[in-house]
Amino acid sequence: MYNIFKLGKKAKPLSTDSMENGVHIIAAVSPNSVISEQFKTVRTNIQFSNADSSYRTIMLTSSIASEGKSTVAANLAVTFAKQGKKTLLVDADMRRPTINATFSISNPKGLTNFLTDRDFDINQAIYETSIPKLFVMPSGPIPPNPAELLGSKRMDNLIKALSEQLDLVIYDAPPVLSVSDAQILATKVDGTVLVVRKNIAEKEAVRRSVGALKQVNAKIIGTVLNDVENAGGSGYYGYYGYGYYGKNDKKRENG
Repeated sequence: MYNIFKLGKKAKPLSTDSMENGVHIIAAVSPNSVISEQFKTVRTNIQFSNADSSYRTIMLTSSIASEGKSTVAANLAVTFAKQGKKTLLVDADMRRPTINATFSISNPKGLTNFLTDRDFDINQAIYETSIPKLFVMPSGPIPPNPAELLGSKRMDNLIKALSEQLDLVIYDAPPVLSVSDAQILATKVDGTVLVVRKNIAEKEAVRRSVGALKQVNAKIIGTVLNDVENAGGSGYYGYYGYGYYGKNDKKRENG
């Protein structure tokens, strides 16, 4: 068993003021905004989508690149942490990582270091943020074999250890149709959320992504619809609305 968050671990407090280089975490900088409320609603939908037990591990992915899945993952992580849950956001996109830029972590040790070095202390890859109860794990150096690392037994053991010692772990994975990473990771987590961006994702690509996830028996929690307009016709400043689809639910939209 890995001793996560042991006494004396090297944590790095980070400022929300330094997030302009990565994805924008509006749930942290504008917690009372309309958009932040949307993320709270998505959080509630996720929590109530599983009546038998709570999710401990969630993966966020998309069909293709540039749909905003990293931004959704980061904002959801903030929203869950603000609810009082000890939350870890893991950058499992080893090909196009974002967490190090978002939280201004220079030359970060991360997931890759742990998966390739048996003597590596996992606590060196977990960073404390300025948001109480929110921790982040960068992807680390870009490896030549991300899919193999995610499919390894060492990754299985890490997922198990993290889920037992935290309230929630959110994995930011690569797009489904680009590489096999998301399919591999989907088999190891409790649930998957698919991010779909209006005017970017094509219907056929979304269908193929859902099919690919179902092919590996992934549990699809629902879909976050990104970049929708409110009823008045004005957009959320090019940002996020939401659409949520549970397994047997009708579409629900806000605004």
